[in-house]
Amino acid sequence: MLLLTQHVTPSGPRWAAQGYYLPEGFNLELLLTMQRVGINALLRTLPGTQIAEESLLPPIEAGQEVWASGVTYRRSRDARQAESSVGDVYQMVYEAERPELFFKSIGWRTVGAGSPVRIRADSTWNVPEPEMVLVMNQHREIVGFTLGNDMSSRDIEGRNPLYLPQAKIYRGACALGPGIIIADPDEFRDLPIRIEIVRNGLTTFQGETSITQMKRPFEELVKYLFQEEDFPEGVFLMTGTGVVPPDTFTLQVGDVVRVSTSTHDDQDYILENPVES
Repeated sequence: MLLLTQHVTPSGPRWAAQGYYLPEGFNLELLLTMQRVGINALLRTLPGTQIAEESLLPPIEAGQEVWASGVTYRRSRDARQAESSVGDVYQMVYEAERPELFFKSIGWRTVGAGSPVRIRADSTWNVPEPEMVLVMNQHREIVGFTLGNDMSSRDIEGRNPLYLPQAKIYRGACALGPGIIIADPDEFRDLPIRIEIVRNGLTTFQGETSITQMKRPFEELVKYLFQEEDFPEGVFLMTGTGVVPPDTFTLQVGDVVRVSTSTHDDQDYILENPVES
């Protein structure tokens, strides 16, 4: 596994691999035009001697897209049914051949580790959704993953599933980071996904699931995403959530959301974001 991160520098955004800056001009969009077999080799051969110490940016270029999958875990299905007055549609999606896929964000609207996520002012029930996010190249190959927080206004979506874009797509609703872990899919099919929400210095909610609890394999989601779409500069796909706070919980301004995983080589990755309105 190899960690690819993007940083703020005096000369503008710059990418790094394994904590060392890549040559200026390196571009993720260009990297994701390559086939998977060449990506890892290229990143390991590019020179890098300067340590990347500046603040993190989201690991995505401004024009790249983030899509999302819904109702891929049983826990998510149950939560959607509970919040909705038309809950049967979620059961239908869970059991259907075709998965739920929807556009989530564009790169320039996505926030990275340390930057704030937001709760909608016109919503009274807002939750984070911790997710593994697949990174694909233009050739429909999964080249790695990152962590994601799919912020959701559950009361808005619960009134009517057609309100999903308003519940899911707004300023500060999508966080990715801390970086992209370049790896073969078999290296991360069984990783844990954890969430911790801190309020006033105390943990107010925490939970954990495993990617093994997903109903649909990665490849099935990718197949449907690319079925009538082209992504010449690569694409990101949130794979759904299996950890849902209780119905009595809603985020507050000042909360801190931490999404994390641990890989088989004992590396911990954390996406942490404060909550704003």
